[in-house]
Amino acid sequence: MTPEELRAAGVTLVELSFVDNAGITRVKTVPLERMPAAPGVSPCFDAFGADDVMVAGRYLGGPDGDLRLVPDTARLVALRAQPGWAWAPADRYEQSGTPFVACQRTFAQRQVAALAAHGLHALAAFEHEWVLGKADSADFVPAFDGPAYGQIRLEQVAAYAVDLVADLQAQGLSVQQFHPEYATAQLEVSVAENDPVSAADDAVLTRHTIRARSLAYGWRATFAPSVDPDGAGSGAHLHLSVHDGDHSLMSGGDGPFGLRTQGEAFLAGVLRELPALIAIGAGHPVSFLRAQPSRWAGIWQAWGHETRETALRFITGPSANAELKCFDATANPYLLIGCVIAAGIAGLEAAMRLPEPVTGDPATGDGSVPRLPTSVEEAAAAFEGSSVLEAALGPELHDAILTVRRAEAERCAALDPVALTSAVRWRW
Repeated sequence: MTPEELRAAGVTLVELSFVDNAGITRVKTVPLERMPAAPGVSPCFDAFGADDVMVAGRYLGGPDGDLRLVPDTARLVALRAQPGWAWAPADRYEQSGTPFVACQRTFAQRQVAALAAHGLHALAAFEHEWVLGKADSADFVPAFDGPAYGQIRLEQVAAYAVDLVADLQAQGLSVQQFHPEYATAQLEVSVAENDPVSAADDAVLTRHTIRARSLAYGWRATFAPSVDPDGAGSGAHLHLSVHDGDHSLMSGGDGPFGLRTQGEAFLAGVLRELPALIAIGAGHPVSFLRAQPSRWAGIWQAWGHETRETALRFITGPSANAELKCFDATANPYLLIGCVIAAGIAGLEAAMRLPEPVTGDPATGDGSVPRLPTSVEEAAAAFEGSSVLEAALGPELHDAILTVRRAEAERCAALDPVALTSAVRWRW
């Protein structure tokens, strides 16, 4: 939107956002009359955990330095659920005008360019699951009840859903579906696929809009992986397809379920790196409360056709794509998409092939299907040992992510599951 259009919409203030390594969206704001603006921001946030505690790594963190937030004005949009405000994602730059070495959005852009060097492009989208609690309670009190996926649930949030979908559509997002979900007071919305960086932007905007619209109804929305350690959690499944010009690599081929050779190699690379990708995509201690067997959380390092227990679920049909079910909203979406692409490129370059697909629930099988990491320590070790992700991220960003995840684990080590969910319930 142009400044004139924003003024006509009643906008007076603009949010500029970036997402840190703990998956927390941070903001600076400026009056609309100052746009385009590039406010200063400390690089310290690369060392912040989800609890706002800073632990410096080998390269990043500490009180020194200053950066500039440079908005992507092509994404500038009025926020329908937050009247008077507009939003744009921002890239972080050095004072000299060069990109900051640890800018996560810039990292995602680099991986898109690396894929383009192979003559390929990707489309991506996130599914968003969240839980609604009553805003006037210090504890978690569900905003609604009723059977999973039930009409009774929908009746209690029907007006909210109408407003929320209108919010998203007014902001340029194409809503594919909305429904009440399985867990306590849980809902889900899906938006249309986009290029990878824009899909990450869409994720930030979608979650922001959901939180804002929920507050207007007297509710609080949380995307935390778990609010009840004894129940199902909330994921942030990533859907991804790869294309050669106008043709999908996910269909029309001679490989399993119609995969073309490059599509299979890409997915094989992603499957190989999944243990390390957990540190990016579901690496907070609370993430592992969700990652339980037989809950469709994708905890197995395996793939299958429409298999909801495997981490990589391959979906056939007119819009064939891969769904990565093991991730949640503790992930920085730019880091996650960029790292998944980097893993896929490594598979392409090695001409990898997928193993045999899995059917059914591996939890009831013969134990031959490997499980993904069950703790931060396991995920961090896999991430530290991934030469693919270290090369893609660079030493500074790779070390900062590792430092943040291990520091979060250390600070949460003494918390039992109930205390842990309570401590981080409203952080995402």
